[in-house]
Amino acid sequence: MEKAEARKSIERLRETITHHDYQYYVLAQPEISDTEYDKLLKQLEALEKQFPDLITPDSPTQRVGGELTEGFAQAKHRVPMISLDNTYNENEVLEWDDRLEKILGINEFNYMVEPKIDGVSLSLIYENGRFMRGVTRGDGETGEDITANVRTMRSVPLRLRAPYPKFFDVRGEVFMTKKDFARMNATAEKRGEETFANPRNAAAGSLRQKDPAMTATRPLRFVTHTLGVAEGGQSWETHYDFLKACTVMGLPTPPLVQRCDTIMECMRHCRKLEKERDSLDFDIDGAVIKVNSFALRQRAGTTARAPRWAVAFKFEAQQATTQVLDIKPSVGRTGTITPVAKLKPVSVGGVTISNASLFNFDEIRRLDVKIGDWVIVQRAGDVIPQISKVILERRTKSGTRDFRVPTVCPVCGAPIAKEKEIEVAYRCTNPGCPAQLERGLVHFAARDAMDIEGLGDVAVHQLVEKRLIKDLGDIYFLTRKEILQLELFADKRADNLLKAIEGSKTRPLSRVVYGLGIRHVGEKAAYVLAQKFRTMDALAQATEAELKNVSDVGPVMAQMIATYFKLDTTHAILRKLKRAGLTMKETVVVPKNGLPLSGKSVVFTGELEKYTRSDAEQRVRALGGNPTGSVSAKTDFVVVGKEPGSKFTKAQKLGVKILTEKEFTSRFGDKKN
Repeated sequence: MEKAEARKSIERLRETITHHDYQYYVLAQPEISDTEYDKLLKQLEALEKQFPDLITPDSPTQRVGGELTEGFAQAKHRVPMISLDNTYNENEVLEWDDRLEKILGINEFNYMVEPKIDGVSLSLIYENGRFMRGVTRGDGETGEDITANVRTMRSVPLRLRAPYPKFFDVRGEVFMTKKDFARMNATAEKRGEETFANPRNAAAGSLRQKDPAMTATRPLRFVTHTLGVAEGGQSWETHYDFLKACTVMGLPTPPLVQRCDTIMECMRHCRKLEKERDSLDFDIDGAVIKVNSFALRQRAGTTARAPRWAVAFKFEAQQATTQVLDIKPSVGRTGTITPVAKLKPVSVGGVTISNASLFNFDEIRRLDVKIGDWVIVQRAGDVIPQISKVILERRTKSGTRDFRVPTVCPVCGAPIAKEKEIEVAYRCTNPGCPAQLERGLVHFAARDAMDIEGLGDVAVHQLVEKRLIKDLGDIYFLTRKEILQLELFADKRADNLLKAIEGSKTRPLSRVVYGLGIRHVGEKAAYVLAQKFRTMDALAQATEAELKNVSDVGPVMAQMIATYFKLDTTHAILRKLKRAGLTMKETVVVPKNGLPLSGKSVVFTGELEKYTRSDAEQRVRALGGNPTGSVSAKTDFVVVGKEPGSKFTKAQKLGVKILTEKEFTSRFGDKKN
């Protein structure tokens, strides 16, 4: 390459990288994936290495980060908060280690390996054990003083436990767990507020709130990973000792940290973290390998932009760039029309993705996504594929077209309508729509509802396709001859399904109400309604005003329930259920005082043998208790079945009382069973 051509390429790369620095670090609105960004930086580094006289002080390779965000006071770091160099394979890690050995003049020292949590860097300043200031990384030399916001974070101790340095600058990461992020987005969506694309963006946006009270509502967490400055009273020889001291002082430290004696041992732990990343409750995009000894770190020193004594090993990207080939509407069990993006297949975190939900038509407008656009796709919570960003720079007028909201249902052709005063969703207006019917039947037969074993997706599809079922009530009038028409249903399987259908007739009212699939009515609300009204007739005749007075039933839910029971189709279903002999009554729980589980909080984890999860939770309610989904110090019992999960581990750590299913059954089980 000629020098003049190289100069143009270098300038173009610098402009592109600087633009993406601004989008990522200042606006927290990335336009490309981390892998694509790193490729741009490596291209620039390679060109500058080939033409060193073209290197300038303002090159992205010679600096740490982007510009400061306006609105917060500036605060200079006593020790710069520099970033890490990235590696992507074992060979690059070994090359880093070879360079380090040459610099240090020794080849025997140990390392620390930590998960690289995908969050926002933060410096905490303590004086005489008291929290004084919280400062963002900023450009590495100067950050933003966000002390008022940081003080609202419960994971940041306002006073350290002794012993501690007189002046202490500790660096770490602010992040959200996947569960907290999902819960926050779900709440925002219900309120009609803006949702975030991923936990990192959520953490960045939350820290930049001008009102600390708003930050306080966000589930932010802090974890320590680096020593900035420690003066007076405390010093440590190794990073391992530093982390132990931080734990004593009350500062959160990274989980899954490993001390390693060789670089190959480091790589094994990195691969282990990569393999386990999907099971973690927080996002990690790699692992960090650090020299353990602080004295050796001092000898190794730093480059202009990164320490020589540490390196990041980046995992395969959980984000990728791909193209939207089409947008197709899909129909849910309540008639909701959900747009789904058909994507050019792309691998994200080892999973090939070809579809991504766009949630609703307002989301299409918010993202400004068009058919033909290039987009960044990610696995939300490492599971659900979703589009996080449209790459507007790659959009062309001739190569893209707008998606138009359909006027009719893509399945049955009936008109669709938007209930403007209640929600943003468009819905099919035909209650008999085959798509709604299939999904509604599967929900009705599910384990937590009527628990009709054998009536799954495949069987339901055939029953609807053969027009053997037109609504929920028809389930109870299926004949053996009709069931035998289904594929893979021989005599025994047909008899088992008929037996399961017959057994479901005795389910309590709460299970029937939940199974009906009334919009906004979940298991808990169904139970509350059943306890209040006791019979299906009483519930069906309740006015909207009466429903609003029921605990856990808000105005929107009350309107949905009242509207549902006014429909002619609902009356037809209820008549069939009565004729079939369903109980549709609820055993009312007596006042909680004096009951065995009165006021107790109970959590179930693992596979139960005697009960379904729904039955077990109903048993707890019947005995005055409160079944919950998460373990805390206030939990009274955790009931453990086969292969319990993280709730069991957390209960052990918190010292919560643990019961086996056998013990629970012996003490609180239904004696009639």
